[in-house]
Amino acid sequence: MNPQTVLVIDDERDIRELLTITLGRMDLQVDAVGTVAEARRALAERSYDLCFTDMRLPDGTGHEIIELIAADHPDMPVAMITAYGNVDAAVNALKAGAFDFVSKPVDIQMLRGLVRTALRLAEERRTGAAAAKTGESGDRLIGSSPAMQQVRATIAKLARNQAPVYIAGESGVGKELVARLIHEQGPRASGPFVPVNCGAIPSELMESEFFGHRKGSFTGASVDKEGLFQAAQGGTLFLDEVAELPLHMQVKLLRAIQEKAVRPIGGRDEIPVDVRILSATHKNLGQLVEQGQFRQDLFYRINVIELRVPPLRERRGDVPQLSDFILKALAGKSGESVGQLSPSARDSLEAYDFPGNVRELENILERAMAMCDGSTIEAADLMLPQRNARTGADAPLAGIAAAAPPPASANGGLDDYISNLERTAIVKALEESRYNKTAAARKLGITFRALRYKLKKLGID
Repeated sequence: MNPQTVLVIDDERDIRELLTITLGRMDLQVDAVGTVAEARRALAERSYDLCFTDMRLPDGTGHEIIELIAADHPDMPVAMITAYGNVDAAVNALKAGAFDFVSKPVDIQMLRGLVRTALRLAEERRTGAAAAKTGESGDRLIGSSPAMQQVRATIAKLARNQAPVYIAGESGVGKELVARLIHEQGPRASGPFVPVNCGAIPSELMESEFFGHRKGSFTGASVDKEGLFQAAQGGTLFLDEVAELPLHMQVKLLRAIQEKAVRPIGGRDEIPVDVRILSATHKNLGQLVEQGQFRQDLFYRINVIELRVPPLRERRGDVPQLSDFILKALAGKSGESVGQLSPSARDSLEAYDFPGNVRELENILERAMAMCDGSTIEAADLMLPQRNARTGADAPLAGIAAAAPPPASANGGLDDYISNLERTAIVKALEESRYNKTAAARKLGITFRALRYKLKKLGID
């Protein structure tokens, strides 16, 4: 079997020699050149599995190399070598099509991880494995509307590089599913996918959760603990509701992303981490930057590429297909027969705006399956909120929040009465916050953890 080949382009002899020795020890064949002209000749004479290029070269720039490879060798991953701290150049390289970047002085451990990931990607492109994975995992992203076809095509492209992706969209549209598909269709698929809800971590515990801590570093730290970055090593870290990060953590997160290293609380040395960052929020991050609530420099680092996931009201034609898929999944969990929507129920669903998007559709259908007689769901079983003709506002949820619960009676004790009150308030808060649990908890004046407990206790989730 022929060894895999790497082209190194850098005008510094020490860097060329370091990469040649390091990559050679990985059983790779290395060609090293120092100019754009030499690189053009090398690329014309043979094909490579991977390319490293410096940003500044005597007769041109690394961006020229990236553009040339993107045009003539689209299956070849290319990584940019940047000066220490020059993250702007790295971000621009990623936007131009670079697979990833490595900073000088080169960290050998990080370099090896990058190479292994890049070569897996190159192998998948040659064998067509990536296309096969796209077909399998993409089946969970239900919908044949033009909007969803575009989302699937974009996911396939984003899976090919390591650029940070910001997934924008309202609550309930499926941002975490999109993040998982980007991970599963890329070269990091064999590594961990670590999702974290930034709004669910208490502020005082955030640094420990993200970066880990050493034994004895603070009261209660009885053992060493690895953080989320270390847990995602070699894979993907998905920061959901990233807008909820307090400013002091935004600074620390920015440094971890820029330096590709973390320092546990109480630790002396930084630990290199090979992690791809995907992030999401239902809020308008650009607006938060203008208001001074989110750091502009962090916004630019996580928003190298933006992927917008459309709300359900913009792809109403997908509602029947989504409904059938959800009903089959519900039947699989309960062991009951698959529910069927009557024509009137289908019409009602397609006419509804779904402020809570796909998550709300799931909740509506799960409730309807419990309320309907037999396996056929009628429009009345859906209990959809009705629009108020004069105000245009949503009326309370029929059958649940239409009015205050009746007083306790012989048929229901005080506990039931209080539970009904709580259920009514929680459902209303979820609807008003478009099913964002963090926002709903804030609206109710309770902690996220308390809301999660009550959802489980009341069977609302």
